[in-house]
Amino acid sequence: MNLDEIRELAADDMAAVNRLIEERLASDVFLINQLAQHIIHSGGKRLRPTVVVLAARACGCQGRDHLQLAAIIEFIHNATLLHDDVVDSSDMRRGEQTAHTIWGNEASVLVGDFLYTRAFEMMVEIGSMPLLQIMAAATNTIARGEVMQLMNVHEPDITEADYRQVIYRKTATLFEAGCQNGAVLAGLDEGGCQALAAYGRHLGTAYQLVDDALDYSGDAAQIGKNIGDDLAEGKTTMPLIHAMREGDEADRNLIREAIEAGGLGQMEAVGQAIAKNGSAEYTRRLAEVEVQQAVEQLTSAVPASPWRDALVDLASSSVSRTA
Repeated sequence: MNLDEIRELAADDMAAVNRLIEERLASDVFLINQLAQHIIHSGGKRLRPTVVVLAARACGCQGRDHLQLAAIIEFIHNATLLHDDVVDSSDMRRGEQTAHTIWGNEASVLVGDFLYTRAFEMMVEIGSMPLLQIMAAATNTIARGEVMQLMNVHEPDITEADYRQVIYRKTATLFEAGCQNGAVLAGLDEGGCQALAAYGRHLGTAYQLVDDALDYSGDAAQIGKNIGDDLAEGKTTMPLIHAMREGDEADRNLIREAIEAGGLGQMEAVGQAIAKNGSAEYTRRLAEVEVQQAVEQLTSAVPASPWRDALVDLASSSVSRTA
């Protein structure tokens, strides 16, 4: 099943999710409407809510609660983007100007808070304490990941284990929570819920690994952000960790200096070191392993169906993507 077929399978549910997002974005404060509309409609793939819809349907979920859950996940994701762009001073997101470059840091942070709190209002409306517990824990984990990443900025001595902790907390945990709650809403037993959580965790990890590889091997127009943003911000991601581990002393010294200094002054040389050591390819291979584990967890817990097929194929496509 290709991406167009996956989108077609989820089209009715996603149309309902998009209507719900529009309804629940509404506020009597004009700036909230203006800024929230900008971030929600700035070309995002709606990947996370799509995964939630597919997971819930694959588990046999009926009714409309999974649509609300999908909108909740999208609100939380976009809240993190608003905050991230302020922290990282990013000026480009999804090929558009970031909100803070248009409206300022204060407005971006506060509207991010609005999205977080609106998401929690919607969780309460669903009326599932297990769902609320999972989402509260996930949101707290994301915040701890943000702080951990901030502590690691300009620090070249980051291990692969350190890096994996950050990407689990910052990225994978929201996939994990969305898929797990899709199973919760469908009434799966604990084993089934944990298997769906594992699917989401491995998928989210694979997605972030590929994102980090694309920061050194992608095209800015395709990926919707500046190439080398991670290096400019002093972030030690998997391609850099691998290149320092596998490269010669000159590579290690170059990359260490570039991470400590930040900026793009040594981007070309760092890119050459990453290419020489096959570090972007290595990062993608790690993503492939994560996808295999995601699929194993999914197929062990969920019966065959077009929804399950879509989740399998979506996971596989996440490794080969170029944007």
